[in-house]
Amino acid sequence: MNCLAFLEKEIHTVIMATVDDRGLPVTCAVDIMDSDNNGLYFLTAKGKSFYHRLVKQGYVALTGKKGCDTMSCVAVSVRGKVEEIGNERLDRLLNKNPYMLEIYPTEQSREALTVFRLYEGEGE
Repeated sequence: MNCLAFLEKEIHTVIMATVDDRGLPVTCAVDIMDSDNNGLYFLTAKGKSFYHRLVKQGYVALTGKKGCDTMSCVAVSVRGKVEEIGNERLDRLLNKNPYMLEIYPTEQSREALTVFRLYEGEGE
């Protein structure tokens, strides 16, 4: 399994880092909802400050960890460019991650969501 698929399927929830308007780091937990040879895909709501940081900076760093302790875990870190792709792939991401339909149960509530793709990254 490649690292992108591992992040999506085995780790799923990662900690993403951006910087605020003062250049200070800000982190948040984000679910990686899809992956392919073109990158990693995740959602956020357009009203969140995370959304505004992504749009403004176009860059993110993330780390995901699977395992119980230091000696038995695997960690994957990636950093790269992000782009908003809007509603493209939204239905696919919701179908692959049906728990999101409990968080955003109506079509109207899902209008707040937008999809981002992390691409041109590097990691370890």
